[in-house]
Amino acid sequence: MLFVALCFDKPGHVDLRMSTRAAHLAFLDAHAAQVKLGGPFVENDKPVGSMLILDCPDEASARALLAQDPYAAAGLFERVELKAWKRVVGAEL
Repeated sequence: MLFVALCFDKPGHVDLRMSTRAAHLAFLDAHAAQVKLGGPFVENDKPVGSMLILDCPDEASARALLAQDPYAAAGLFERVELKAWKRVVGAEL
């Protein structure tokens, strides 16, 4: 089952994002089978959040995976929205 995670950074936390970025990227690499697509939201050329498409058995599994993300563990996100999603057009995930 696919889920879209919309993760919004706390304002003014670019330094925290940058200091945990390597651990976050390692986490994404280690979970590549579940993290199908992702990247940052940007405003004025600065990251302000993230979007991930996850392939997990259910919402509880998706939330558990997101909780392991170093960005989440560091307290970067102001809020996270998780929505079940169905691919209709575009690349297979």
